[in-house]
Amino acid sequence: MRITGPGIWGDPPDPEASKGVLRRAVDLGVNFIDTAAAYEASERLIGEALTPYPEGLVIATKAGHYRPGPNEWPIDASPDAIRRQTEQSLRDLRVERLDLQQLHRVDPQVPIEESVGALKELQDEGKVRHIGVSNVTVGELRRAQSVASIVSVQNEYNLADRRSDDVIEACEAEGLAFLPWFPLGAGRLTTSGGALDRVAAKRAATRAQVALAWLLHRSSMMLVIPGTNSTDHLVENVAAAGLRLDDEDLTLLSA
Repeated sequence: MRITGPGIWGDPPDPEASKGVLRRAVDLGVNFIDTAAAYEASERLIGEALTPYPEGLVIATKAGHYRPGPNEWPIDASPDAIRRQTEQSLRDLRVERLDLQQLHRVDPQVPIEESVGALKELQDEGKVRHIGVSNVTVGELRRAQSVASIVSVQNEYNLADRRSDDVIEACEAEGLAFLPWFPLGAGRLTTSGGALDRVAAKRAATRAQVALAWLLHRSSMMLVIPGTNSTDHLVENVAAAGLRLDDEDLTLLSA
């Protein structure tokens, strides 16, 4: 999402730098990249930077939003839109099959069963390997599961926003990956104080690293997807995977 231009729209000011961030991520051992048809130039930049894709690298994308302009996010998760966006993602990512295609958001005008049903049809055609859902309640997850096998859920979740605790519990019970979007609260957690400051000082880490490490400690099903268009931030984020928090840290952060 962050490798595109202002408003998550069009090319970034320096496309080659964005491609460099993608390549550096792979060099650092990152093996999962999350994008979406709605992230404008993102899929195309990924395809240009990383094809032929290294073995073991999983590219996840989404369908269900369309973009009339910068910072505009209307929803269209109709079967026709799902199919149209999926076909475009295949072209932009330069693949014959998407590793993981996710319903970006439930459309209030379209039953989730119809949206996921379109993904199931694409899966049956060999254009999608796995299906995930995003921005769902437990009830909506259950409805999606009545139509297709769901392997992942992507909801907003971070230290400051834990409204999806029940969704995480469902994922843990059923072995589904949970992808927290805005894992740093869109940057808000990098400037907050209190417990984050204390734990960061104790661990000689940044606030962002502590916030990401807390997510990894929160659940074994957690797949963290911090976004950046900065190589320095990328290296910092990846290093958070090696940060170990003790019970005192977790108690402070979970209060």
